[in-house]
Amino acid sequence: MDVVLLFPGQGSQKPGMAKDLAAASSQAREVFELVDRAVGVSLSTIAFQGPEDQLTATQNAQPALLAHGAAVWAMTKDHLAPHVRASAGHSLGEFTAYHAAGSLSLGDAATVVRRRGDLMYDSGLKRPGAMAAILGLDEAQVEEACRRASVNGAAVVPANYNTPEQLVISGESAAVDRAMELAKELGAKRAMRLKVSGAFHSPLMEVARPGLSRALDAAEFRDPAFPVFSNVSGRGVTSAGEARRLLLEQLTSPVRWTNVIRGLAAAHPNALFVEMGPGNVLTNLTKRIAPQLKSVTCGTTAEVAQLLEMVA
Repeated sequence: MDVVLLFPGQGSQKPGMAKDLAAASSQAREVFELVDRAVGVSLSTIAFQGPEDQLTATQNAQPALLAHGAAVWAMTKDHLAPHVRASAGHSLGEFTAYHAAGSLSLGDAATVVRRRGDLMYDSGLKRPGAMAAILGLDEAQVEEACRRASVNGAAVVPANYNTPEQLVISGESAAVDRAMELAKELGAKRAMRLKVSGAFHSPLMEVARPGLSRALDAAEFRDPAFPVFSNVSGRGVTSAGEARRLLLEQLTSPVRWTNVIRGLAAAHPNALFVEMGPGNVLTNLTKRIAPQLKSVTCGTTAEVAQLLEMVA
């Protein structure tokens, strides 16, 4: 059976995440111990126990999600690796996908991701902005709303193409508010602000670019063992240089998740799509984008056992 790995991004974290994995598996415990050392913070405590406000903080949520995905991969790698044909991750999750593909060591991935979270949080302080989810409009309509709302030097752009009719916009607060109103006028079912610390995947993140570039340059990248489909291009990446370049580009570019899943579905139509991490956000998005695909979640010890039985 062919397998495609998917790794969730910020927003999937929740207190108690991966606690059962660490209790049941020495491999999972070692992952969290290594990440704790790499970032100099007891992320395992924050992930396993909370409090929620600490876990939700960008600089904690991102490495915690990396650790959860890496822990599941560590527990299943020996069995799954011969079957994996490709991987992808939503925003932060793309770093976990490169780790699973052998492109980034866990220590380097944790260090870069922690720095990325710090930089994105700081960018939200330096250039405050907002994000909002728009439901029930197609891509062209959301793009039109953003264009019309970007006036008087205040810009808003599509940030996440999550499904054909579920998009997230990002930019200056006033422009986001205008785009939300325009979206409603165009027939959106819902337009709602998101609780985030900055205007992620928009030009407002440009102030974080030099710092992230230095962090990526300091990490050792290797060619991935299998293609990692890029949020920026929607295509499979097979070289270390391209991986580093696109991970930097991702900071200010939209997450083209719809294109990623469509590309993976075209390349691997009969594969089992496995979401590695807490929750089922990507599994639900996959069902909306390509309902013909077989997809499962794998974030708990019970789901790990089920997955290992499924993949022969």
